[in-house]
Amino acid sequence: MKYAEWRRKAAEPGRVPEFEGIDEAGAAAQIDRLLTAQEVGGHGVTLAPAEAQSLLGRYGIPVRPAFAAPDPDSAVRAAARLGYPVALKATAPHLRHRPDLGGVRLDLAGEEQLRAAYAELTETLGKPAETLPVVQSMVPRGVDTVVRAAIDPGVGAVLSFGLAGAPAELLGDTAHRLVPATDRDVSEQIRSIRTAPLLFGWRGSTPVDSRALEELLLRVSRLVDDHPEITAVALEPVVVAPHGLAVLDATVRLAPPPARTDLGPRRLPAY
Repeated sequence: MKYAEWRRKAAEPGRVPEFEGIDEAGAAAQIDRLLTAQEVGGHGVTLAPAEAQSLLGRYGIPVRPAFAAPDPDSAVRAAARLGYPVALKATAPHLRHRPDLGGVRLDLAGEEQLRAAYAELTETLGKPAETLPVVQSMVPRGVDTVVRAAIDPGVGAVLSFGLAGAPAELLGDTAHRLVPATDRDVSEQIRSIRTAPLLFGWRGSTPVDSRALEELLLRVSRLVDDHPEITAVALEPVVVAPHGLAVLDATVRLAPPPARTDLGPRRLPAY
């Protein structure tokens, strides 16, 4: 049975779909400008949030804006710009992935709630300069996931997917596929993790929008395949709702592409 399944998959490898709204030339120009303008060491450079959002946006990957709130008045102005309800988050590196510390306040419906949450967060976790609060619009409830891509010295660009949070990290519950990924690759990828039932209606919950998730993975794959200067992309968290998804934070790293010693194509030829 396993051999038959392998033969079937080999005969139907899937395809790399084309998407509208991809500005490959604009992304290349932006990457060239960023690498030229900055002194880039051997480990590359991490883009500022605005530059990362702009680059991802050229491939149809919108990132929800988050506005810095160094004081309560700044938080209120940001919320007025976004519209209530909003979320208040501590984004300092030592707090970013520690939900157990209470660095996130959700569904703040008005100025009074926002100011109270701000005071509570900074009194509990530290001054604004230590916690780096930001204000972000609320998104529909869903399943928190993580989408990453990185260069592996042995095999090239690798696309990774898993659920967000400590349980998935402790279990190593992450699925990987080589870039460029096909539609079949990403469909199997999101279904191959052990926690996949949480995406598809576990214990009567509403299934999430798996098609939107697959499209996001394919767009990230296309981005890193088109631009070898992109050495790492991390979208975390990606909240996948019953209809659509939202990327709440993104990190992108660039570095000059290594010199190629081979003379062949980047992809295996199709037979």
